[in-house]
Amino acid sequence: MLSEQSVATVRATLPVVGGAIGEITERFYAGLFAARPELLRDLFNRGNQAAGTQRQALAGSIAAFATHLVDHPDDRPDAMLARIAHKHASLAITAEQYALVHEHLFAAIADVLGEAVTPEVAAAWDEVYWLMANALIAIEKRLYEERGGSEWREWEVVGRVEETADVATFRLRPADGGPAADFRAGQYVSVQVGLPDGARQIRQYSLSAAPGSPLRQISVKRVRGGTAPDGEVSNHLHARVHVGDRLRLSPPYGDLVLAGNPAGNDAAAPLLLASAGIGVTPIVAMLGQLADTGHQGPVIVVHGDRSPAEHALRADPYAGKLPDASVHFWYEEAARRDGADGSHRTGRVDLTGIAVPEGTRAYLCGPLPFMRAVRAQLIGKGVAPADIHYEVFGPDLWLARES
Repeated sequence: MLSEQSVATVRATLPVVGGAIGEITERFYAGLFAARPELLRDLFNRGNQAAGTQRQALAGSIAAFATHLVDHPDDRPDAMLARIAHKHASLAITAEQYALVHEHLFAAIADVLGEAVTPEVAAAWDEVYWLMANALIAIEKRLYEERGGSEWREWEVVGRVEETADVATFRLRPADGGPAADFRAGQYVSVQVGLPDGARQIRQYSLSAAPGSPLRQISVKRVRGGTAPDGEVSNHLHARVHVGDRLRLSPPYGDLVLAGNPAGNDAAAPLLLASAGIGVTPIVAMLGQLADTGHQGPVIVVHGDRSPAEHALRADPYAGKLPDASVHFWYEEAARRDGADGSHRTGRVDLTGIAVPEGTRAYLCGPLPFMRAVRAQLIGKGVAPADIHYEVFGPDLWLARES
């Protein structure tokens, strides 16, 4: 994929570019938003921009992609690209926007690195960029085609349930009366809302009920910022959106979906579903799909939370409908035992005493430290890294931490 000449140049300059990538991405976003302020108002997450996490995620993905090309010039990191493409598609990103990003990103590179950016260096990194961009454009085009386009659609709120003090579930149906396209358990939708300052901010929320219903269901945690600003969209939804109101939703996207056919040849496959906090939402949808399709294999359900009172969707009955399911909860602030729905322990998730069958496929969703810890424990128990799948809410900082 990457030309031989460019491999040598990227390898030689990767330490310099990698060392400056944080400053490069900061200047990139500053230049982009100065030229196109509507992108910050209506497309990019203003909270993530203020916190710097979006810059970290972009830096991590560029560094990880370039490193992969240098180490494997005839290959590409499809799993990473697919995860990014699904997020982009949920925002209705267009192919034309990649040229805009290229313009401002390479202006930032030249600004930060100065004379070090020779024509040869610029050409090599240009090749890296377009290899990544064109791969994403192709994946996103396929995703749009599969869903019949990237159009936003209005949905009416037909139900609202207060799950906890900070989590509300919204049930929605198409406002136009048309059918709801199917989705796969574990996927998410983008929700666009108009805010008091005129901005139309977008956030992704996992679908928290099993596929097959004419309704959509999302469960939204109110983000309380503490020392940082409160979450704009989550607090808007909690304070202002009730039955009868309308929301704009994207088609469903996301690649954290159950592999194979849970109702067919994979019905006996051992699974482990692990979540923490609001990461429970895609896991509950997966459990619903497994129950509805008659999954027969062992299913280990693992969840960590601050306390039982903050454990959203805890009373969901799906696990009880599976013939071979075990449920394990950990709470940082309280522990108790309740034979009706599994064992409860104090502290953070610890798989030491849990037997994980050979051939288990694992699906993780929650804060990054939680997923890193669970992944390490699973690998220690013999689960293949390729069989451990994860979803990140917000910018994917997994790559940023590893780059």
